[in-house]
Amino acid sequence: MAARRVTSPRYSASAAAVNGADFLIIGGGVAGLSAGARLARHGRVVVLEAEAALGFHSSGRSATFSHFGIGNRIVRSLTAHSRDFFIAAGDGVLAHQSPALFVATEEMAPTLEALHRDMAAHTNSLVRVDETEMQRLCPPLRIGADSIVDGLLYTEGLRLDSDALLQAYAREIRAAGGIVETGRRAAAVAFEGGTWRIRTDQGELWSAPVLIDAAGAWADEVAAQAGVRPLGLKPLRRTIIVVDGPAGADVRGWPFVKTAVDDFYILPESGRLMASPVDEVESGPCDAQPEEYDVALAAWKVERYTTLSVARIAHRWAGLRTFTTDRTPALGFDEDAPGFFWLAGQGGFGLQTAPAVAEAVEALVTGAAWPERLAAAGVGAEDVDPKRLRQPT
Repeated sequence: MAARRVTSPRYSASAAAVNGADFLIIGGGVAGLSAGARLARHGRVVVLEAEAALGFHSSGRSATFSHFGIGNRIVRSLTAHSRDFFIAAGDGVLAHQSPALFVATEEMAPTLEALHRDMAAHTNSLVRVDETEMQRLCPPLRIGADSIVDGLLYTEGLRLDSDALLQAYAREIRAAGGIVETGRRAAAVAFEGGTWRIRTDQGELWSAPVLIDAAGAWADEVAAQAGVRPLGLKPLRRTIIVVDGPAGADVRGWPFVKTAVDDFYILPESGRLMASPVDEVESGPCDAQPEEYDVALAAWKVERYTTLSVARIAHRWAGLRTFTTDRTPALGFDEDAPGFFWLAGQGGFGLQTAPAVAEAVEALVTGAAWPERLAAAGVGAEDVDPKRLRQPT
């Protein structure tokens, strides 16, 4: 279904308490807000976020680093398309440039070679680095035959400012006359008389002909609430710890460092170092909290890949990364539910692909032409269509 420009429904006096919109979005993370900012050019947008803060569960708990070392071909193309948006804002506004170093043990060498080929399809800012250069870039790296032996440096990585990005999108929606509300959990969702209606926990009623499900880990639950068949999304918990760097060292200029396989990453964070065991623990939708085992695993991997000794953990947290079965976002109208639009499955790449995803959502919701640059990159609407995920009943 392609919904072209719509107008807010008119209500009788008996329905005066219903707040009308053109596009109603459930979820105030980067997915919902970025899409809302694009759709605000076409009609009135209302974003309802269940938590007290925007981006509470995933967007605000991300490592916030944009690079081509994550995801499949579709994800990398979305990342490439999004870079111009961050750079155009100006250095330090939504992002600042920072290098990314991908490292490998002897066992990981074939994976690093494959990663180099995959990344080179999207950037020419790649340099192979030897042990001496890796140690110069990040002095505590454990270099040698029993540890890291090879590296690939991506010189144009971007460290994103998630809060600045969320607030910029929210301001754009409000400036166009839209509404962004926090603390508004959907208690009931129903399709009545050609429009979607939501009743919040506070008893407020909202209505629009287009409902966009951008609820992250809760997207399948929202669909079930609405009587729409879920996609089979999978939330996965990831743990992050913050540790001290070497005594007296200024770590701010160190790169984002990640193993070629998904085993470990570490990067500067407010004068300390943020590290993760790149864990993926199955979880239901929840306010994810770090488990002691995963925290201990993160600390062990810091000591496995660096010469640092983790005497204390300054901070720890966990977040949910929600994937589709093929790890490609689901963007499009549900084939069985008129006006119900899926915006789900951004996994761990939601921030770095948000501008491109939002542009795709704008085209799909309004019926506009598919973005030329995405088409040129080999990404079509069929690649993100939720129908691909449906299993025969």
